[in-house]
Amino acid sequence: MPDRNRQRIAEVIAQELRGAEPGDVPERLCTAAVRLLPVIGASVSLRGEGMPVPVGASSERAAHLMEVQATLGDGPCLHAAETGAPVFASDLTAGRDASRWPVFAQQAAAAGVRAVYALPLGDRAVCVGTLDLYRDSPGELAADEVRTARLVADVLTVALMALPRGEEAGRYGDDVWLSRLATGHDGVHQAIGMVMAQRGVSPDEALALLRAHAFAEGRTVLDLSQDMVHGTTRFDGD
Repeated sequence: MPDRNRQRIAEVIAQELRGAEPGDVPERLCTAAVRLLPVIGASVSLRGEGMPVPVGASSERAAHLMEVQATLGDGPCLHAAETGAPVFASDLTAGRDASRWPVFAQQAAAAGVRAVYALPLGDRAVCVGTLDLYRDSPGELAADEVRTARLVADVLTVALMALPRGEEAGRYGDDVWLSRLATGHDGVHQAIGMVMAQRGVSPDEALALLRAHAFAEGRTVLDLSQDMVHGTTRFDGD
């Protein structure tokens, strides 16, 4: 990559991170990715037990599409996290990509997204999550754009690993730095525990039930879980 291009990337990232609190870093880097690449949105999520945990997004649309994949338990971003290898779904409207993830492809198209590029944060040996890029038209990323995306993913990986935890995090202690999106996912774990108690099932079965109900109702797991935590939805009568 030419030094001039590297300098531009470094400048954009530096601008976005200037003055950022720890909890703002993932979202700021997503915004940098959108500035640097021909995409309309970006999100970042960490690998979690059973489902990814979103920690930042450049827009509500990008955050929603990450939640859609978490609800379905399938999609290019989840596959990248599982394999530790990049997944470039360059055309969700037809062909291999559309048939590989048909439900996600349909919902992505409904949200105005035609291509998704998912890059692992880490590698096959240790993958902590993914950087997910969304585009409103089908197409491959050019070679220099792929290099830029990889560089942003590398910076994001280092930044996430360096974020303070516990007492050193100040008001972001107890991992609250994971931002509003991640904090909201505490309710998913609570809902899983409630389904386990109401149905007498394992954690995996409870998550599967949550996903099935959310999908049947056209909602996300996060949205359904919040209703359960607030007592407006129960599973013991289903």
